[in-house]
Amino acid sequence: MTFTQGLLRARSHIVFLLGLVAAFGTVIALERAEFKQTPVPAIVIEETADLAMGQPSPLSDTEMAWARIAWTYFENNLQENGLVNSVDGYTATTLWDTASYMMALISAHRLGILGEAPFHDRMGTLLETMEKLPLFEGTLPNKSYNTVTGAMVDYDNQPTQRGIGWSAIDIGRLLTPMNILIWNYPQHTPRVAAILSAWDFQALIRKGSLYGAALDDNDQTIFLQEGRVGYEQYAAKSLALMGLDVSRALSYTEFLSFVDVFGIQVPHDSRDPEIYHAHNYVVSEPFILDALEYGWDETSREFAYRVFKAQERRYLETGTLTAVSEDNIDTAPWFVYNTVFTDGEIWNCITEDGKDASAFKSLSTKAAFGWHCIYDTDYTRLLMAAVEGLNNPEKGWFSGLYEKQGVPNRAITCNTNAIVLESLCRKHAGQLVAIHGPVDAGKPGPHRTVRLHPEGETP
Repeated sequence: MTFTQGLLRARSHIVFLLGLVAAFGTVIALERAEFKQTPVPAIVIEETADLAMGQPSPLSDTEMAWARIAWTYFENNLQENGLVNSVDGYTATTLWDTASYMMALISAHRLGILGEAPFHDRMGTLLETMEKLPLFEGTLPNKSYNTVTGAMVDYDNQPTQRGIGWSAIDIGRLLTPMNILIWNYPQHTPRVAAILSAWDFQALIRKGSLYGAALDDNDQTIFLQEGRVGYEQYAAKSLALMGLDVSRALSYTEFLSFVDVFGIQVPHDSRDPEIYHAHNYVVSEPFILDALEYGWDETSREFAYRVFKAQERRYLETGTLTAVSEDNIDTAPWFVYNTVFTDGEIWNCITEDGKDASAFKSLSTKAAFGWHCIYDTDYTRLLMAAVEGLNNPEKGWFSGLYEKQGVPNRAITCNTNAIVLESLCRKHAGQLVAIHGPVDAGKPGPHRTVRLHPEGETP
């Protein structure tokens, strides 16, 4: 498997967390020397979050230069039809990465990197192409498309007439920029409406939970529950904005447990990988995206704080700078999950099929940018000092820094560079999903915000 194939396949596996066995309510007690896992039936707010999300402020010249480096990736990887490559120079994309590009476009516009006319031209071209994309079995967008032809492809970027399935989490991610367009750039609303009206959203929801589609070994379509704590609730927020019943997906409590990590009670999904055949990764990205885009709700704010503090505590205890997330890497196995906790172990780093990948533990560039632009503390400034040189100004930001080798992970992708732009845009102008007009460069906040609570209420 090549690096680019591995990235596309792994991006789907991040969100394609399967529930194949109905063993609801099962609790597995795991004892380790480093930690004790205690199932908790409900959310108990016991860590007083002493970190507040920073207020918007104009970016420095250095920060604007960082944003322009990230935007270089999208200049280099844009196709004539408006689609952007998921990986530098590789002509395929997922729906998640298409959403990331849309968020990068919006961020570049709000930061003043992209002017009014080119922003609308690029967004309009992209939406026009999306309206024409073929759907998996005529129902929902396929997991992967060729960025030049717009054809459905498999993970080897080979055309497939039928497609290979859809991801509910990817679709939820895409609805975030769609909602921003409707609120803030209404000239694109008719095309957004045309795109979404062709999709059968009821196919991905069952009794309030999110379901994806895939092909089994016999080429039969199967439907599988998607999402674990963090990603599941993040994706459900945008679906809830459309009036869809995602009540179970929005809930943090149904499969919630906590694990002690250096004295921090870190939330994780209690569904055991041995039973459910899916990994319960605890990583930074969903909590960062929730902050950048929605501004957190009461629960996600608390959970994000704990996930962040556990990483800071690891640095204080071990001296290892820590900002972990799933990331593509520049060598086999091409994609790994650097986690706070997964599969019964803290600081576990694994491949998509659960194999040990501890040799590739990394400081994640996108996680460092995200946490810094949310919190801006002494610790996040240390993170930024470690990653600020991890870029090629002519190509974009590298994915991170290997812990053991101390050398850059030189993989360059859409998602990393999009999150860098989103992070800097949030620092400049506040959360991205908000009721306000386009933000002028140098003129951040204030504006009214929409915050969704786990129950779907808007305060």
